Amino acid sequence: MRRRRLSAEEAELWQRVARQVTPLDDARARSLVPDAPAAGTDPAASPPTQATAAPPPARSEATAPAADHGTLDRRTAQRLKRGRIAIDARFDLHGHTQSTAHAGLLRFVERARARGCRHVLVVTGRGGEGGGVLKRTVPRWLAEPAFHRHVVAFHEAGPRHGGAGALYLVLRRPRAGA
Repeated sequence: MRRRRLSAEEAELWQRVARQVTPLDDARARSLVPDAPAAGTDPAASPPTQATAAPPPARSEATAPAADHGTLDRRTAQRLKRGRIAIDARFDLHGHTQSTAHAGLLRFVERARARGCRHVLVVTGRGGEGGGVLKRTVPRWLAEPAFHRHVVAFHEAGPRHGGAGALYLVLRRPRAGA
């Protein structure tokens, strides 16, 4: 990633701020760093400390990773990617926050299923270098009970439908009489 150069105004502002900073002395700096060896001590001579990490949370259906949820079989995924299966509905999450995206996606899935849609496309967007927040969280949401009631399986979309920035969802068939 290329860094941009500071404008003359930004550089002057930075210089003013930097002149006001007082460097920490060595003792104060070490006190701010956890488990830093004190001056004059041999770090190899001190006993090793055990890190007390919290145990991972118990897995539940609501927090299960997306892989535990039904992933689309290869044949159906390829037929969707090649356009041999029609996409019944689309929902684009661009411009949504996490909370509006979650509520909107649930509403979309419920309505699409009620209309008898079977194969839908959800566009999450690719995000930046680290991947978008929605791109990472939507698969986890699909494992939640609220979505799991409606979604049978999902799979990353093909290039013609958005590739890594979109998901195919296969919805359960509507209940008879519902």
